[in-house]
Amino acid sequence: MTAPKTILVAGTYDTKDDELSYLAERIRAQGGAVLSMDVSVLGDPKTPTDLSKHQVAEAGGSTIQTAIDSNDENVAMQIMAKGAAALAARLHAQARIDGVIVLGGTMGTDLALDLCSALPLGVPKYVVSTVSFSAMLPPERLAADIQMILWAGGLYGLNSVCKSSLSQAAGAVLGAARAVEAPNSSKPLIGMTSFGKTILHYMVQLKPALEQRGYEVAVFHATGMGGRAFESLAAERAFACVMDFATQEVGNHLMGSGISAGADRLTNAGNSATPQMIAPACYDLVDLIGWQPLPDRLSDRPSHAHNRLLTSVVLTADERRQVARTMSAKLSTAKGPTAFLLPTQGCNEWDRPGAPLHDAEGLSAFCEELRTTCPANTQLHELPCHINDPDFSQTVLALFDTWVAQGIVPPGQP
Repeated sequence: MTAPKTILVAGTYDTKDDELSYLAERIRAQGGAVLSMDVSVLGDPKTPTDLSKHQVAEAGGSTIQTAIDSNDENVAMQIMAKGAAALAARLHAQARIDGVIVLGGTMGTDLALDLCSALPLGVPKYVVSTVSFSAMLPPERLAADIQMILWAGGLYGLNSVCKSSLSQAAGAVLGAARAVEAPNSSKPLIGMTSFGKTILHYMVQLKPALEQRGYEVAVFHATGMGGRAFESLAAERAFACVMDFATQEVGNHLMGSGISAGADRLTNAGNSATPQMIAPACYDLVDLIGWQPLPDRLSDRPSHAHNRLLTSVVLTADERRQVARTMSAKLSTAKGPTAFLLPTQGCNEWDRPGAPLHDAEGLSAFCEELRTTCPANTQLHELPCHINDPDFSQTVLALFDTWVAQGIVPPGQP
């Protein structure tokens, strides 16, 4: 028989002992094992946990007394968050845990985001929170494969409503630990960004061509959270090469859209010296939350309601110049080989001549600004085609093959 999967159960046992103990009991009832971690500051659990609050604080280079003496719950919880993240990473490295579940309100959730981000992709990470899915959770703090469950009726004490959430969460994390197939490909991984095939086509040609060359290809949906996952993996040097062609999230963040991948979008591959090819798919649009009214300053613009969740609004020529400057500034810090592929005839299916969002003047303004600001460390390749034309994909593959031949990208594996 295989050993039972061990789940790290973390939370403030001084205030949520009953709830955390119930969660642990449900995991054990399904044949799992539990390692309990107390992240309290002032109080103590009813019975000792496997990992005490003192051990947590010390793992972060501090002490419980320091947290208490701060007389500030925010400072104190950040001390515990740092220790919880460090301790969780250590436990995983020692093969002592197979998954983690953290319980909390805003304080516990703040800590949970740090703890989950300290664990690699493929380790089941569940957060049961009273603020799951809330807009107060910044995309850049969410681990690439984090799972969240809304803790309904769970602010104070056990009841039948919150037990429903907790029991499902117990089954979810243990089931995930048993079923997970963690990333462990023998082939070099290519990270690519895109949108659906109605607006961008290149991945249809590129993915099978790269797979035939012996690479694995992961395509990320660049609508905020997809870009966040892409950036977090790029920061971990998970990719042998990056094909970051759907960079619209840079403009989204610049324009203050809620559909953001964070301020560090388009920087992590460069910071990790990962070879990167960049293109400006949908640079001309800002994505907005579709069920919210358009801001007054954008209400008279041409727009496309993609569905009830997402509406894309066209940027002005000046705004496109600003996007070009921002992209150039981000690429200027890259430490590895960087190429910018600029399709001068358009960058999404809606901006072709005759299409409803076509703006030749805006496209020209973006291209001219990019030519002017493209940094010296970035090779600019101007392509007299549209991003959805076969010529774009063929140019990408030709450049990729050159990088492989030069040893910039490792060779594929059969």
